[in-house]
Amino acid sequence: MRLQQKLSQWGYYNGPQDGYYGAETYRAVQKFQRNNGINPDGVAGPQTLAALGLSAPAAVPAVSRGVTSGRDELILLARVIEGEAADESFTGKVAVGAVIANRTKSADFPRTISGVVYQDHAFESISNGQAYRPLSQDSIRAAELALSGYDPTGGALFFWNPAKPVNPWVWSRNIITTIGNHVFAR
Repeated sequence: MRLQQKLSQWGYYNGPQDGYYGAETYRAVQKFQRNNGINPDGVAGPQTLAALGLSAPAAVPAVSRGVTSGRDELILLARVIEGEAADESFTGKVAVGAVIANRTKSADFPRTISGVVYQDHAFESISNGQAYRPLSQDSIRAAELALSGYDPTGGALFFWNPAKPVNPWVWSRNIITTIGNHVFAR
């Protein structure tokens, strides 16, 4: 919430000051970063917080497989897991998180969790708001495991529910496995 307050004071953020690191906060951070010579990755890391006059959280973000897993990124990942896989098994939840983590390693996607999550039309739960419903402990634990490197998909970069309408292009991807109601592919 301090981040949103400061961004609002400086004219970068007009959304609710609710402490949720949603799309509006992400875009405001990117705009601030661009205007202040900071890599515009949308992550409020130590350099961005210092430029805003805010102190970094006491806990140092853990790094796993090159993915910064600070609290904001962890919660954002858990939100997408909740929105995309709330009714899936725990393994299915971890698998959704692993796909997002895997994308940060691919040259075809942004290098951060927030960059991947907020790509246009990347995740239905961001578009339809399902990612912003209350978080379950399972989704938080699944996000922690995915960020720590557990990947039940075997390196998937895509997932979809074949019972829902999807772009036919996705079926051209190399299918790796099915977990619950989701198909996982490269």
